[in-house]
Amino acid sequence: MNLLEPHNLPFLIAFALLAIIALLQVSGVGEAIEGATEIDSPDGLEMGSFGEALTTLLGLGRVPLLIWLAALLFVFATVGVIGQAVLTNMLGAPLSAGWAALAAGAAALPLNSLAMRPIGAIMPKDETTAIDIDDLVRRDAEIQIGTARAGSPARAKVIDMHGQAHFVMVEPHDQTLELNAGDTVLLVRREGQTFYGVHYESPLLGLNT
Repeated sequence: MNLLEPHNLPFLIAFALLAIIALLQVSGVGEAIEGATEIDSPDGLEMGSFGEALTTLLGLGRVPLLIWLAALLFVFATVGVIGQAVLTNMLGAPLSAGWAALAAGAAALPLNSLAMRPIGAIMPKDETTAIDIDDLVRRDAEIQIGTARAGSPARAKVIDMHGQAHFVMVEPHDQTLELNAGDTVLLVRREGQTFYGVHYESPLLGLNT
């Protein structure tokens, strides 16, 4: 079956999105996106039981978000294209693009959830030990994207005492300075959800990042 046929348009789009995700991962942008989607619960706030049940059902907590999304797109597109081919052989005509997308989506979610179990089992596990957000103060962080200025924080990656990565917003402690992507800073204080850092060359760099 020709993938470019109109009834296969949703699955062609899914394959294209899958290719974009692969490019993001190769270029390193995927890691920054992963960080942007990580939300540390402030001051001990935890996800409710319904949210936990939903993420468990969908397999979201077993692997990183982009891997989960890539797998879902692959399953959706593969099920859709194969399903359309089978229907064409059996009935002489495929479903319309809309109905095919609905059917493939309904099948892809549970299939993808099942696939996440073996994939999650072989992937390195991130520690999920909860920490107080203030525990990140006095730790090294690396500016990931953008330039941090007074009133304009940039995203930075910091590793906690358990080896778990956190992504936080950082401004320079000295408001007359700027912190650039790639700079290593020491987080010296926090105000709300914004941390303040000083630039320095850490003797421990490479040991806790």
